[in-house]
Amino acid sequence: METVSTTTETAEVKEYAGFWLRFVALIIDGIIVGVVYAFVVTPIFAVLGFGFASAAEGLESGTFSDEEAIGMFGMLTGIIMTVSLVVQVLYILYFSIMESSKYQGTVGKLAVGIKVTNVNGERVSFGTALVRNLGKIISQIILYIGFLMAAFTEKKQGLHDIIASTLVLKK
Repeated sequence: METVSTTTETAEVKEYAGFWLRFVALIIDGIIVGVVYAFVVTPIFAVLGFGFASAAEGLESGTFSDEEAIGMFGMLTGIIMTVSLVVQVLYILYFSIMESSKYQGTVGKLAVGIKVTNVNGERVSFGTALVRNLGKIISQIILYIGFLMAAFTEKKQGLHDIIASTLVLKK
């Protein structure tokens, strides 16, 4: 006589986080990142600004040649672009590190009770979180439609979630 054993597994019900919940989390994270930005980047711009302002006095008095003025404009543009790039990289790293950590979400996501998972409901790797957050650039470029997709897709996924095969679930 053969004995057949059966096990019952509890099926975990996945409750997807909708657009508005995710939006509130993004606003919270934006405030946090904005405060850090203000305390770190603003003093850098202030120091550079004072130097630029004193150099710009030469523009008004006419002591700068056209080449010097163009060079100064190019220098200022380069500084702004460099700082913007560094800020964007830090922003992506913040989201990627937090979403791949044991918390599975940023401070904003934790505050509203949501987490980032793979399609099986498991914690994502740093690589997956990085792909997800780089995918947000595409979502932004196409007029934020990639973010709005979370309001209309079956699993409440934005374009970046679809690209990285991730879900945002309620805890």
